[in-house]
Amino acid sequence: MAHSLRHWFCAIPAGFLLLVLSGCSPLKMLNGLTPDGSYVKTADIVYGEDPRQKLDVYVPRHLLEDAPVAVFFYGGSWNSGDRGDYRFVGEALASRGIVTVVADYRLYPQVRYPLFLEDGARAVAWTKAHIHEFSGNPRRLYLMGHSSGAYNASMLALDSRLLGAVGMSPADLSGWIGLAGPYDFLPIKNPEVRPVFFWPDSPPQSQPIRHVSHGAPPALLIAASRDSLVDPTRNTGGLARTLREAGVPVQDLYYARPNHATLVATMSRPLRWLAPVLDQVVAFIRHTPPQ
Repeated sequence: MAHSLRHWFCAIPAGFLLLVLSGCSPLKMLNGLTPDGSYVKTADIVYGEDPRQKLDVYVPRHLLEDAPVAVFFYGGSWNSGDRGDYRFVGEALASRGIVTVVADYRLYPQVRYPLFLEDGARAVAWTKAHIHEFSGNPRRLYLMGHSSGAYNASMLALDSRLLGAVGMSPADLSGWIGLAGPYDFLPIKNPEVRPVFFWPDSPPQSQPIRHVSHGAPPALLIAASRDSLVDPTRNTGGLARTLREAGVPVQDLYYARPNHATLVATMSRPLRWLAPVLDQVVAFIRHTPPQ
């Protein structure tokens, strides 16, 4: 059995390639392999007036009450992405007893910095106000994101003006988790990202690393050690060092097997062999107490 499972897992990358060539995206493949028995999903909840301002809530099926809550923001260079593609993240966290919110937000070219962050703040405010209706504990609230979504989570956790605009503060967060996040990326090299941040006049205050303060929430930063898209040494390592210097509890972890894209995919059941990302995220949430 162990040998056959290992053989099947090793064949997954080739399966991904075949599915991509046949028009099936890797995210759809992961969702297709994700069971639905561990959660109850409430979809298409409106948190704002724009069609993109919606979210889904994944509640552990056998949950009683007062569960920790994670709000997840996906990546996509701030110009693509859909919450429905990340059912595997909702299932992964819900299967471990965490109420999970997966939120859409407006994208470029509809909006630029900082409007998508304002959407994130509104989604977090909705969660704090309503998550008790889904057996979640608003005092155990964590933010999480991958790639540009990790940027969103970091800015909401570090730049107090964003949550302040919706009547909250970073002190309302128990912690935040960033997967392969860009936290210090000026000058911008990616041509798709440049217009999002008004290149060449990108505002310095758009960088999460500039908003670190002593009172910031605890952080778990995870990166692919050979990430060719977002430099893990400058971004994850640099932010972790800056947080430590400010006295903020932080753990940074680096894994060799995943790349930038597959780091979040390790949350899915078929790809957890690549790295124990889910285990680390769950341990952080369980062992980081409310602020």
